[in-house]
Amino acid sequence: MNADIVERVLAGEFRAVARLITIVENGLPDAAEYLRELFPHSGRSFTIGITGAPGSGKSTLVDAVGAHYRSLGRRVGIIAVDPTSPFTGGAILGDRIRMQSRSLDEGTFIRSMATRGHLGGLARTTADVLTVLDAAGFDVILIETVGVGQDEVEIVRTAQATVVLLVPGMGDDIQAMKAGIMEIGDIFVINKSDHSGVERVEAELKALLSMCARRDAWIPAVVRTVASEGIGIENCVQAIEKYRNHLAGSDLQKSRAVQVQRDRLLELVRAGIMRGIMDAPGLRDRIDEMAAQIAERRLDPFTAAEELLSAGKFTARGTGDGIGQKN
Repeated sequence: MNADIVERVLAGEFRAVARLITIVENGLPDAAEYLRELFPHSGRSFTIGITGAPGSGKSTLVDAVGAHYRSLGRRVGIIAVDPTSPFTGGAILGDRIRMQSRSLDEGTFIRSMATRGHLGGLARTTADVLTVLDAAGFDVILIETVGVGQDEVEIVRTAQATVVLLVPGMGDDIQAMKAGIMEIGDIFVINKSDHSGVERVEAELKALLSMCARRDAWIPAVVRTVASEGIGIENCVQAIEKYRNHLAGSDLQKSRAVQVQRDRLLELVRAGIMRGIMDAPGLRDRIDEMAAQIAERRLDPFTAAEELLSAGKFTARGTGDGIGQKN
């Protein structure tokens, strides 16, 4: 591990931040050690997740919201997640093009990430990259999810505030009623509100929200924007900050932070177990054999899973020797 990189990241040096994020994304051997060093310096940033259907204007809104926070003197980090093709394994990381005004700003750091097959609208290492940006001293971190619809609920386990985008004329009033979407939104933004049908979407959304009582007693704000023209952005940021103050004034922030770290801990455990299984000698070929046997109904998946866990020498209760540790 290079201690100089840690010092430069803590000083907020962009080049060091970018280099360390690459190490984390690629899962290099020193990644965990770097994150251990940085973790005590994290916990100061406010993270905002922005999700919505493709074409709803997420990148444009992120660009505009980031610009507004910069006008308030805040340092802004942006994580933009793009889907990875299940066929080619590639991803078009085009957010630097869509956010050109932010990419030229010395107070804004933008990182595009590919999902690499990870579900939930985020990349597998999103939480780790958040730790790096947090430790680097960014005041606000905006996370733009893939935007595939109902599969976006993982953002609520990562961000402190979640903004859900809807657009008139795209059927988003119906989409919002689907499982998970209504529950994750802390602020709802009706973007492209200069389009016809905005009144109906807003009325139906507010009617739905009135039937969804939240444990934290927060009533999600509904904001109209035309992000491409900067209209409504100040109101959007004010709604986010109002929710941030609401969190600070209750016990919810602590309990939510505990839940976020619990989910992250379990994800690290799952990843460690998976690595241990995949790294076991000869086990990759055995997995292919098992899959063929299961497809032919000569083996059931439950017995196969037990064999894999046994081969990796993991127990259901854990060994107590560390994440992904073998007996």
